[in-house]
Amino acid sequence: MLLASSFAALADPIRLRLLSHIAAAGGEEVCACDLTEVSGRSQPTVSHHMKILFDAGLIEREKRGLWVWYRLVPSRLDALRSVLG
Repeated sequence: MLLASSFAALADPIRLRLLSHIAAAGGEEVCACDLTEVSGRSQPTVSHHMKILFDAGLIEREKRGLWVWYRLVPSRLDALRSVLG
């Protein structure tokens, strides 16, 4: 069921774009402050999409001061790849 929720989370083009941007960081963390420009959406909308990605187990998050920092969960992406492969 967790795999299904991960695939469902990726069905939205905005979430896929956000996850791609985080993946392109090469294992580094990405600040939420950078995600509004990437998605072309407002901060509340980005936060909503990031919560869905977090709940699906695709990303981890850490709040530091006013901002949240995101990073991929490589094992979750590997699990998705193995289902498709």
